[in-house]
Amino acid sequence: MFPEYDLIVVGAGHAGCEAAVGAANMGSKVLLVTMNMNNIAQMSCNPAMGGVAKGQIVREIDALGGYSGIVTDHTMIQFRMLNKSKGPAMWSPRAQSDRMRFAEKWRLMLEAHPNIDFWQEMAVEVIIKDGMAKGVRTGMGIEIPSKSVVLTNGTFLNGLIHIGEKQFGGGRAGEKAATGLTAQLTELGFESGRMKTGTPPRVDGRSLDWSRMIEQPGDEQMGKFSYTDTPTLKKQRPCHITHTNQEVHDILKTGFDRSPMFNGRIRGLGPRYCPSIEDKINRFSERDSHQLFVEPEGWNTVEIYVNGFSSSLPEDVQYKAMQKIPGFENAKMFRPGYAIEYDFFPPTQLKRSLETKLVKNLFFAGQINGTTGYEEAASQGLMAGINAHLAINEAAPFVLKRSEAYIGVLIDDLVNKGTKEPYRMFTSRAEYRILLRQDNSDLRLTPLVAKLGMENLDERMEKVAQKEQSIKEITKFFKETSVSPDQINGFLESIGSQPLKLKNKLHQTLIRPHVSMEALSEHLPDLKAFISKYPLEHLETAEIAMKYAGYIKKEQELVDKMNRLEQVKLKESIDYHQMTSLSSEAREKLTKIKPDTIGQASRISGVSPSDISVLLVFMGR
Repeated sequence: MFPEYDLIVVGAGHAGCEAAVGAANMGSKVLLVTMNMNNIAQMSCNPAMGGVAKGQIVREIDALGGYSGIVTDHTMIQFRMLNKSKGPAMWSPRAQSDRMRFAEKWRLMLEAHPNIDFWQEMAVEVIIKDGMAKGVRTGMGIEIPSKSVVLTNGTFLNGLIHIGEKQFGGGRAGEKAATGLTAQLTELGFESGRMKTGTPPRVDGRSLDWSRMIEQPGDEQMGKFSYTDTPTLKKQRPCHITHTNQEVHDILKTGFDRSPMFNGRIRGLGPRYCPSIEDKINRFSERDSHQLFVEPEGWNTVEIYVNGFSSSLPEDVQYKAMQKIPGFENAKMFRPGYAIEYDFFPPTQLKRSLETKLVKNLFFAGQINGTTGYEEAASQGLMAGINAHLAINEAAPFVLKRSEAYIGVLIDDLVNKGTKEPYRMFTSRAEYRILLRQDNSDLRLTPLVAKLGMENLDERMEKVAQKEQSIKEITKFFKETSVSPDQINGFLESIGSQPLKLKNKLHQTLIRPHVSMEALSEHLPDLKAFISKYPLEHLETAEIAMKYAGYIKKEQELVDKMNRLEQVKLKESIDYHQMTSLSSEAREKLTKIKPDTIGQASRISGVSPSDISVLLVFMGR
């Protein structure tokens, strides 16, 4: 009934969709197995993509040939660049999406790919022969053969939904849980655990009093995620901000005795950085108010997402408390918030390619690895899909360094340190964030996937070449063009900057604090005419490169120093227990994780600098 596929992807959430695309764009024949074709790429939680560090990840996915950025650009209803008041390393794009259109666009793009087929059913077992993944077995007993398998099960593995004292099996509201796989994998020797996440109530926007909330519009200067020619948004829908108060908190507290989080029914660990409202009230008892973001679910729907009000309290308590929030006095609820517990597998059981150490050609991506967030899941899916293709073609794995991408930081953290709570990416997790900016993801990453042989990258590489050429030309102009005091001193004095005494190169003026290329061009007609020839994004990257050249150089020197440790390879056959000079914790951790290089070993928690010195002596260094 089925041919042998190169890759079977189990689960069609954000990780599964990108895994299918990653392998298919490399030339593999892919089967995407999902329990419900109508829920492909569902935005299970908030209807938004990007945010702090997450926006950088979406741009990196796009630069690597993934589809998340393209889909977001086609379906966004609002765009904002976060952290613009900070340095460019912190700038993070975020888009509010139309939930229904987002899922529809993803499905249509997947269906348009000639290398992707679909099967709607639950996969209950991975077929394993001679320690190698060879396909999946479905709930109907159908065996589908393949050369590799990627599991992207999200919150569905033995998923359990909690609302107050009620609990029922499910991977998402209205959808059943996935069973069978956890039991098989643990029997094979995989370690598993439980995690928890949650979602807030959805309400009817027609029942809200918007005049009592603060409007939060999108940016006037519209941005986007994809480096391809996707549409730029012409109009936007506003979001709104409101706040809880002491009365809201007091009502919520009346349900604490029935809360599954406080009475021990939920054993899974929840996300530290996106806690439920009852968790916030409990942990930050000194605060009498918490901010809520009131976000529309799409262009035309009246459904509203109450960001910041995630809860697993009884629905009657949620409803009573909600009606005390300014603007929500007459709110009608579509459905209450709930918590969901699910199985995950600690990611220290994976290689840096996301292939499992126990079973060859079996890959894990997304929430099965203990992460939270669409963007984190999608990036792992893309890398797993690419690496599954490389593995079955006996090619070296594609591993991004921490200095090359936020995706590299994410995967390196997961496989070396593991996670005991849902892992979320932040800019603070990256040591080299001035190198890993959202504006230069294409320059960093597109050439890397082009070298791998990914198909249909000619246009993307042409754009990269054009951008590199633009940056050279713009930088040359600024370094060679002079500006006189009479041309610019009025502007400099107006912003409190020291006036020029003599002619100066434009470059020297630009690198001053509070001076921008755009502001300079308003006072220099020749400059305005020159920069008008270039796309805004090329100008932005060139300006950052000039203004932050010193910081970029220092960070690159640190990267070069660290890369020397990455060059020292460690054989998988090394017996660390025989190295008595290592600490007992280091021997245990190194044996478990089996790092590929000294650099990777240095990032394993519990491996000290003195342990690294021992390894270097052992390696003859």
